[in-house]
Amino acid sequence: MLSNEIKQPSGELTIRVIAMPSNTNAAGDVFGGWVMSQMDLAAGSAAGMRAGSKTVTVAIDGVSFLAPMAVGDELSVYTDILKVGRTSMTIGVQAWRRVRQSSERQLVTHGKFVFVAVGEDNRPVEIPAAAG
Repeated sequence: MLSNEIKQPSGELTIRVIAMPSNTNAAGDVFGGWVMSQMDLAAGSAAGMRAGSKTVTVAIDGVSFLAPMAVGDELSVYTDILKVGRTSMTIGVQAWRRVRQSSERQLVTHGKFVFVAVGEDNRPVEIPAAAG
């Protein structure tokens, strides 16, 4: 899906956080790595809940930065479980900004995160069937 086709967030709101000065570079823009870390945290939370076990990030696919963020902007990260395999799952993630002191929202980035469910020994474990 093209980024300019995404008009509204989709998935479940998983994380909402305010960008702070410590999250910025010398030019005052929020680091892309900070946004990606929030996306990974959200995707990991969704993956862990679905798997019922520890999960680890094994791949991130198709992330493009579409809009900058500034200090005080609110970052909302939405997750959607796209695919569940035997031990792995793909989570769709969207990161949206709400401009400080405004209701204006803008898609910052989106991508797919792949996680593997692991046991205490960090070896892959089977993901249980979804509760129906």
